[in-house]
Amino acid sequence: MNKNTVLGWATLIMIIVGLGLIALGAFKYEDVAGWGFAAVGVGFFAIAWVFDALKGRV
Repeated sequence: MNKNTVLGWATLIMIIVGLGLIALGAFKYEDVAGWGFAAVGVGFFAIAWVFDALKGRV
């Protein structure tokens, strides 16, 4: 596997984890903790976007 493949897999894993965290915040925790889970999920999306932007440049 080269660097671009590793970044692609990392992006996919980060998106899956981000979706899971947002789902936890939306459906399981309906109090203040849910907002925290959703915020961390959005942060995972931001990091996945950076990984995707780095593909082909490293």
